[in-house]
Amino acid sequence: MSEPQHSGRALAVLLLVVFINLVGFGVVIPLLPFYAQAMHASPWQVTTMFAAYSLGQFFGEPLWGRLSDRVGRRPILIVTILANTLAYVALAFAPNIWLAMAVRLIGGFAGGNISTIQGYMADVTAPEKRAARMGLLGSAFGAGFVLGPFIGGVLAHPSAGQLGFQIPLFFAAGMAALAALGIFLFVGESRAPAAPGAPKPGRHEALGAAAAHPILSRVLLVTLISTAAFAGMEAIFGLYTNARFGWGPRQVGFCFAVIGVIASLGQGLLTGRLARRFGEGPVLTTGLAIIALTLLVTPFIPSPPVAVMAVALTAFGQSLVFPCVAALISRASPSDRQGQMLGLNMASGSLARIGGPLLAGPLFGLATGGPYWFGAALMVPAIGFSLAIVRKTKAAA
Repeated sequence: MSEPQHSGRALAVLLLVVFINLVGFGVVIPLLPFYAQAMHASPWQVTTMFAAYSLGQFFGEPLWGRLSDRVGRRPILIVTILANTLAYVALAFAPNIWLAMAVRLIGGFAGGNISTIQGYMADVTAPEKRAARMGLLGSAFGAGFVLGPFIGGVLAHPSAGQLGFQIPLFFAAGMAALAALGIFLFVGESRAPAAPGAPKPGRHEALGAAAAHPILSRVLLVTLISTAAFAGMEAIFGLYTNARFGWGPRQVGFCFAVIGVIASLGQGLLTGRLARRFGEGPVLTTGLAIIALTLLVTPFIPSPPVAVMAVALTAFGQSLVFPCVAALISRASPSDRQGQMLGLNMASGSLARIGGPLLAGPLFGLATGGPYWFGAALMVPAIGFSLAIVRKTKAAA
C-alpha cells in the first residue's frame, strides 16, 4: 500500500488539531473530583462523573466510526468537536451534580471521535507504518495532557466553589472550538464517501465479525480489561492522593502532566520503533505487564515523589499498549470497515471507563488501595489474551 502524497501535511495538521483538542480535554480531568465536591458530591458520584462521559463514548464511538466510513472523516470530526465545545460550556453552568452528570454523558457521546481520527490515520498510512503513526497520535494525546492539566490546575480556584471552575471550563471550550476550526480550514478528506447502494453493516453484525476473528476478539478483550484497570486508577487518583498526601487540584494537575509527558515520549519515540523490531504483540504484552506491576505496588508508596514515579511508569506501560492495539486492529480489518472496527475498540474502552470508575469508588471506600489491587488483578487475564495474540499473529504470518 502506498501513501497519498499529501499524507505528511495532512497528518501534521491533524496531530496539531488533536493536541489542541486534548489540551482542552486535559484541563477538565484533574478538576472533576474537586468540581463535583464543590456540589457536595459523594465519592461514588465523583467516579460516576467519569463514568458518564465514558457511557456517552460507548454509544458514540461505533456510531461516528461507522458514519465516517460512509460519509468521510472530516465532517464527522467537525460536528463532534463543535458539539463537545457546547458541552464544556454547559458543564460550566450546571446547577447540580445530576445535571453535571447528564452534561458529561452528552459530552462523551459527542466526543466519541477517537476511532474517526484513528481511521483517518489508517487511511493515509501504509500497514507497516501504522504502529509508529498511531504512536504519534498517542504522542499528540499525551502532549495535550502535559499542558492541559497544568493549565487546569493553575486556572482553578476551589475556594470559590463551583464558580472557581468555570474559567478552566471556558478555556476548554475555546480550545475545542479552535480544534474544529483547524479541521475545517486545514484538514482534507481522507476517503471518498461510500456508494449510495453499498451495504451498511450494523453494529451487531460488526460485533459478530469481531468476535469470530481470532485476533480482533482478543484485542477487544485486552482493551476492555486493561482500560478498566487504568480508568479506575485515573478516576480515584485525586481522592487517593488527597487522602494520602493532602494533594489538591494543582498537585493532581502536575501529576497528570507527568503522565502526559511520559505517554507522549513513549508513544512518539519508542513504541513505533519497538513494534517494528519485536512486533505489536510482544510490545503490547510488555506494556500490560508494566501496568500490572505498578498498580500492585502503588498503595505501598510512602511519599509523593515516589507516587509520581509510579504514575509515570503506569503511563509508560499504557503508552506501549495504545498504539499497538490500534495497529493490530487496522491490520486485521478490511479497509472499508476500519473506522467501524476501531469504533468497536473505542466502545470497548468506553465500557471499561464506565465499569472501572464505578468499581473504583466503592473499593476506595473499603480501602484506599482497593482500586489499585483490583486493577492489578485485572491485568492478569489481559496479559493472557495478549500472549494469545502473539501466537495467533505468528500463525497468520
